[in-house]
Amino acid sequence: MSPSIQELKNKLQDLYQSAEQDLKSARSSSELYELKTHHIGNKSRFQKMMKEMKNLSPEEKPLFGKWLNEKKTALEEMYSSLFRELKNRELEQKIKTEKIDLSLPGPPSHKGGLHPVQLIIQKTVNIFKSLGYSVRTGPMIESDWNNFQALNIPTDHPSRDLQDTFYIDEAHVLRTHTSPIQVRSMLAEKPPMAILAPGKVFRRDNDVSHSPTFHQMEGMFIDTHVSMAHLKGTLSYFVKELFGTNTKVRFRPSYFPFTEPSAEYDCSCPICGMKGCPMCKQSGWMEIGGCGLMHPKVLELSHIPSEKWEGFAFGLGMERLAIVYYGIPHIKLFLENDIRFLEQFSFKGES
Repeated sequence: MSPSIQELKNKLQDLYQSAEQDLKSARSSSELYELKTHHIGNKSRFQKMMKEMKNLSPEEKPLFGKWLNEKKTALEEMYSSLFRELKNRELEQKIKTEKIDLSLPGPPSHKGGLHPVQLIIQKTVNIFKSLGYSVRTGPMIESDWNNFQALNIPTDHPSRDLQDTFYIDEAHVLRTHTSPIQVRSMLAEKPPMAILAPGKVFRRDNDVSHSPTFHQMEGMFIDTHVSMAHLKGTLSYFVKELFGTNTKVRFRPSYFPFTEPSAEYDCSCPICGMKGCPMCKQSGWMEIGGCGLMHPKVLELSHIPSEKWEGFAFGLGMERLAIVYYGIPHIKLFLENDIRFLEQFSFKGES
């Protein structure tokens, strides 16, 4: 036989009184919260009583539901009042018993710092600025003309292949070097000029010693009567300023479509002093980059008369420079964002 509405009302009153007594007996805010969950939580007896309403008549259900909600609301208000009271009491007790030792050191803080690649870019720019160079920038998505054609790179050159270059569409690429900035500068400015073009570049390389995204800095100098001697003197000055006056520099013949003659240049290994180490592969020399006198066709394509003006250009791999300058053992450390690695450069903000 199902209980009557009066029996359910009596049962509800007993539950309320039991819950009221337990809540008032709580000694801490955490104990009070546990009692609240027990008496009026989702799995409490209050919730179970709602299921017993199904046996009441349609006229009795709203009446009993009203009583149930009134009792539950009263307990929730009692809980809120008691919780505030207990929390205040606990705070007062904590203030009385706890003391702050002002002689103790504060918590350690992690100080930010520039990334080593950014540091070496900054240092390199400052060295060339002392020679009168200024910085230019350009977009990372470049036209095929700026990235290849204006630099005398033929259509069948391997660097144009899909396995080497990221193509956006038939006419645009993610720049494979920062030389397009030189092209933009030649088209927008009049010689003489001495510019630097630092920035990110993109190539389809991804192995132990290469990353598909890396940083380059290219330099260009255009004036009258420019010779290979000027180029060698400029780069020798840069290397000695960066690694020390005792550093040796050598130039090796090479080939690039945009320079003629072309060369690659190395410096004596600053880590081992040319004695041979894993960094220089026991050779005593570290490769720095490529260089050469600007090809007359490159000047003409940018509307600079090659019979009047001459120039030289050079390129630097910034990750390679940072590895050598700071003695970093692996290129992938640049990309891992490991705070233990980056913290070592927090105080190396060289000007």
